[in-house]
Amino acid sequence: MFKSISNHIKSSSTHLILFGVLAVIIGILALAWPGVTVLALVILFAIWAFADSVLQFMRMAGSTGAGPIIGHLLLALIDVAAGIVALAWPAPTALVLVLVVAIWAFVGGFFEIFGAFQSGETAGTRVLFVLGGLVSILFGVVLFARPGVGAVTLALLFGLFALIYGVWGIAAGIEMRHTGKTLHSVLDKAVWQTR
Repeated sequence: MFKSISNHIKSSSTHLILFGVLAVIIGILALAWPGVTVLALVILFAIWAFADSVLQFMRMAGSTGAGPIIGHLLLALIDVAAGIVALAWPAPTALVLVLVVAIWAFVGGFFEIFGAFQSGETAGTRVLFVLGGLVSILFGVVLFARPGVGAVTLALLFGLFALIYGVWGIAAGIEMRHTGKTLHSVLDKAVWQTR
C-alpha cells in the first residue's frame, strides 16, 4: 500500500513538472511571437465552434420535439458558420475576440464594484473589490479604444500567464517529489518500528 502511494506521488509530480515545462515553452513562444499567438487563439476558437456544432447535432438527434430539434440545428449551423468565418477571416475574428474580452472586463468590473457594496465585507475588502473593478473597467476601456493593440496585449498576457503557471507547476512538482520522498522514508521507519 505504501509503495502505491509513493508511486502515485512520483507519477503526479512528474506530470506536474512536465506540464509546467510545456507551459513555460508555450509562454516563451507566446511572448516571442504574439502575432502567431493571436492566430492560434483564433484557430482554437474555430476548433471550439466546430466541436460545439457536433455537440449540437448530437443533441438534435436525441431530441424528440420539433422545437428542440430546430433550436439545436440552428445553433449547430451558427457554430459551423462561426468556425468558417474565423478560419477565413482571422484578423476580424481576433478583433471580435478582443471586443468580447473588453465587454467581459468592463461589465465584470461594474459587477465587482457593485458587489463590494452589497456584501457585508470589511472596509479593506471593499476597497480591494472596488480597485479590482476599476482596473477591470480600465482594461475594458483600453481594449475598446485600441483593439489592435489589445489583441497583441492579450497574447502577451497569455504568454506571461503560461510562463508563470509553468514555473509554478515545475516548483509544485519538485516540492511534491520531495514530500513523497520524505513520506516514504517516514512510512518505512514506521513499518520497521512496528515489526
